[in-house]
Amino acid sequence: METRELTCIGCPLGCSLTIKMENGEVVELTGNTCPRGDAYGRKEVTNPTRIVTSTVRVSGGVSAMVSCKTESDIPKGKIFDITEALKLVDVPAPVHIGDVVLADVCGTGVNVIATKDIAAK
Repeated sequence: METRELTCIGCPLGCSLTIKMENGEVVELTGNTCPRGDAYGRKEVTNPTRIVTSTVRVSGGVSAMVSCKTESDIPKGKIFDITEALKLVDVPAPVHIGDVVLADVCGTGVNVIATKDIAAK
């Protein structure tokens, strides 16, 4: 039986979770004080995901870069593939918050969107 120790990030309490696993399945989870801790712990040890934040180049804008993020969680194992893909992106100004700067990033079904407005020169 494998035991994992995690700090929950589901709420500001930061509970210390102890998760016991057998054959890749959670058999016991303790330490959480709310249901979010249980959900976070189970997801983190079986299918971890993350939001990726970064920047991409802007051509013809008042700023050369725009901040961006994935619209939703992506599999943790795709983070480096996504950051490499974002290095190749160059969006034309103007850019508005919520504009898709890279659709279906790395086949995840998740778009990368701008998180800032950039006006054209």
